[in-house]
This record gives sequence, structure tokens and C-alpha cells, in this order.
Amino acid sequence: MKFSGELLYGTDKLPVNIETATPVAKLEPKEYPPSLPPEELVTWALQNPVDTFNFENFQHATSVAIAINDKTRPVPHEYMIPPLLSYLSQMGIKRECITFYVATGTHTPNMQKDFAALVPADILEGYRVVSHDCDDVVSLLDIGYTHCGTPVHVNKPYFLADLKIVIGNIEPHHFMGFSGGAKSAAIGLAGRDTINKNHTMLTNPCSRIGKYENNPMRQDVEEIGDMMGIHLALNVVLNSKKQIVKAYAGSPRSVMQAGIPFCREVCQVKVSRQYDIVLTSPGGHPKDINFYQAQKALTNAAQIVKDGGAIVLAAACPEGSGSNAFEAFMSDVKSPQDAIEKFVRLGFSVGPHKGYQIAQITKKAKVLLVSELPPELVKRFLMIPCSTIQEAVQEAIFHFPRKPEIAFMPKAVNTIPVLTENE
Repeated sequence: MKFSGELLYGTDKLPVNIETATPVAKLEPKEYPPSLPPEELVTWALQNPVDTFNFENFQHATSVAIAINDKTRPVPHEYMIPPLLSYLSQMGIKRECITFYVATGTHTPNMQKDFAALVPADILEGYRVVSHDCDDVVSLLDIGYTHCGTPVHVNKPYFLADLKIVIGNIEPHHFMGFSGGAKSAAIGLAGRDTINKNHTMLTNPCSRIGKYENNPMRQDVEEIGDMMGIHLALNVVLNSKKQIVKAYAGSPRSVMQAGIPFCREVCQVKVSRQYDIVLTSPGGHPKDINFYQAQKALTNAAQIVKDGGAIVLAAACPEGSGSNAFEAFMSDVKSPQDAIEKFVRLGFSVGPHKGYQIAQITKKAKVLLVSELPPELVKRFLMIPCSTIQEAVQEAIFHFPRKPEIAFMPKAVNTIPVLTENE
């Protein structure tokens, strides 16, 4: 029998055609069309917060700080920011009192030229936009420790603002459980020490996609958000076409509690068994803007691949690896076990943690990558470079003496696979 499909690859699509003796299982999020135009959904959320948040309590604010995501996140700022600014204007807050903070976390700080890809031109012209730098210690403020012992160093101007807002998406996250809520500021506007300590918990079995209430990393983020005193989260849930289907406003914790059930409804997929081969993609740009981001698809695909199986990943990665520290860590490792032992020996660090995650996956299954990365770099990352999807699929199938069972997961970053035996 023949299977045909397509994988999003950067801003393009790659056709997939397979001759197989067994049906291919297609695993992807449910389709939800928008019920209203995007700005109307956002305006409705601002008018109907999920808790007791009230804009009128901040009508005398002289400084408003808004955390927005960088270019690695598909947040529809063009539909979310205008209604929010309209509300602030109605309160009498002047535009010179408002500053946007690009929440880069440990990513490279954005340059002024990058801002045009994040916010509409008229907003960029009329409002102050600055990029966070997790290594600029002068701009950070030490506000204590969480119960997990995470030192909380945060962007000082943001923390000192009268009204602190975060904007983002509620979507699955491969070890944080879900993005959204306080995370945009609690991680995005934190110092490197804060992020490093929080991320050490990624080896905890509860630090994985779809888990929230008992996810230690995510709950540490909630506590950081509480310590920062974030007043308002404006979050949306997107469908596979990146359209807004739900919007929520209120305190960060309340927004997460309100939005996660719907996000699970959209993204959660029951899987009856593991597969020999998983064909997957992060879901196109910007989720595959670099390999640092695209790796998240591997984590999700690895949950449903058998030991000794194969994952075929299509991820454009036009901006390379996305992390010099990750590349340096992988420069002298020869096997998954080498990478794991090196990571344990050196201790946790953001960047090298990607090497550890990849090693855990490539120890379990062969990974064949179709990308724009140089073949030698792909090999350094313990994967097999392939020039086309068909080549990768044929090579994956070739190594199975019997007829392999195949799963097709075209939007892996937004798919929460739930093995029914573990449900």
C-alpha cells in the first residue's frame, strides 16, 4: 500500500511517499478553526479575565513592562499587542511609559534590526523595545531563591515596573510540560545562573511534555513568576495553521490553569504502541529555525519509537545549530555514551544539555536528519545526514529485516503522544 503526506520544512513543504506493507499511523493535533477574528478573541480575553485581574488597579502606573518572545517562538504579536495597547491607552497610560522586553533567555540577544520581525512597524516606531541579555549582570537583580534552590536573578528594569505583563502561547514543551504563563519572563528575562539551575531538573522523569502540576521545572518557573510579581499574562492557543483559537488573560497561574485543559484537548494524541520508524518534523518555521529548537521534535518522537528503531527528522535549520556551546560540547564525542559521560563529568550547563538529550535519544534509536546543516556537523551531533526524505526513509526501512511499523508525526513540537498503556 502507498502512504502520501507532507512535512513542513522551514517555510516550505516536503512530500512524503512510502510504499509499505502495513498502514502508516498518522499522529497530529486536532484541527480547531477560529471562532472569531484574532484581535476580537484577544480583546474578549482582556475584557473577561480568568480571575480577578482588573486593569483599573493599575491606572496610575508610570511604568509598564511587557515581555514578548523572540523569533524562535511563533507568537502572533501582531494580533495580541494592539488590543493590549488599546487597553493601556484607555487607562491613560502614555506610550513613553511602556517598554517591550524581548525575552531571549539564553538565546543570543536580539539586535535592533531583529525587532521588525517581532512587532508591527507602527509599534516599533512608537514604543521602546529592548532585548534581554542573560549575561549582562549589571542589568540583573538578585531577588532570592526558590524552594528548589534556584537563584533568582531577573531583568532589573522589568522587575521594577509598576505593571508587569507577559505575552505568549500556551503550547506543549518537551521538558517544561507547557510553555506560557510566567515562563516568558521567569526564564526569558532571567540570568544564566537562574536558567541553568532550573534546567538541571530536566533529568527528572516528571519533566516532560504534557506534565504541569507535578513537573518540578514548571513549578519552579511558577515560583519564579510569583517572586517577580508578574501581574498579567496574555496567552493564546494556536491551531496547526498558527491561527488563534483561544485567548486568556489574568494572573500567570490562573491563565495556565484555564488554558492547559484546552491545549491538551488540541494537542494530546493517544498512541496504542511504539513504532519501528517515526517520520517527523518540528512543524516548520520558526520551530526549525535552528537545530537547538528542532531538537524538541526528537524528544517527542523518541517517546513512541521502539528501542533500536529509527527517527527520520525533517528540519531546515537555516540558522545552523543555534548554540555555540552545544557545538563545542559535541566537538569531541564519538558516541552517545561519550556524550552522556562527558555531560555528567562536566556538570549541567545550558547548551551542552542539548547534547545530553540527543545522546539519550540516539542511544535508543537511529536518527536520520534532512536539513540544511553541513553533513559533518550532523555526524558530530550523532545523527545520519540525508539529502532527501525519500533517501532517509529508504535507509531507515533497509535496516529492518521484517516489515516495519511506521508512524507519521508531522507537527511533533505541538503533539503530546500518550501511550495508552501509560495513560
